[in-house]
Amino acid sequence: MAADTESKLQLVHRHIRAFPDFPKKGILFRDICPILKDPAALTAVIDLFEEHVRKNHPQVDLIIGLDARGFLFGPLLAQRLGVGFVMIRKKGKLPGTTVSVSYDLEYGKAEAEIQEDAVAPGQKILLIDDLLATGGTLHAACELMRKQQAEVLGCMVVIELKELNGIDKLKPHSLFSLVQY
Repeated sequence: MAADTESKLQLVHRHIRAFPDFPKKGILFRDICPILKDPAALTAVIDLFEEHVRKNHPQVDLIIGLDARGFLFGPLLAQRLGVGFVMIRKKGKLPGTTVSVSYDLEYGKAEAEIQEDAVAPGQKILLIDDLLATGGTLHAACELMRKQQAEVLGCMVVIELKELNGIDKLKPHSLFSLVQY
């Protein structure tokens, strides 16, 4: 099992490309597009997330995906686990009554929102996204879940950029990352 997990992690790692100076000079962008293009790599990502959830969070009710790349992995994982999937979107993208939270970006502010009836009080949820950098977006998602009175079991990402210390903003919530840079 450990060898199988290691080979899946290596496959995922090999399918992450680095683009220097994108979207601006000094940024080393980590691209997940090759994972999505390769069925074996995408299956490995979902397998690894599923193994983690089944081992550590068997009581999860919902997978919550962050706009937009959490939408790529979240529904696949939710389907495997037999639970629902809910989206957290950028402000103004969801119909009906919503709950929102504003958060700081590197240069400005943004808002994230969820449909008011998407998560019931007390539901146990896991948040999923492609990447953790400074932690602002995942922290905002945790705040939205607090407003909804949901229980955040943890956060999951494909890639964690450790040098940016985004994990500090997520405390007391746990983080599970497949690949760390």
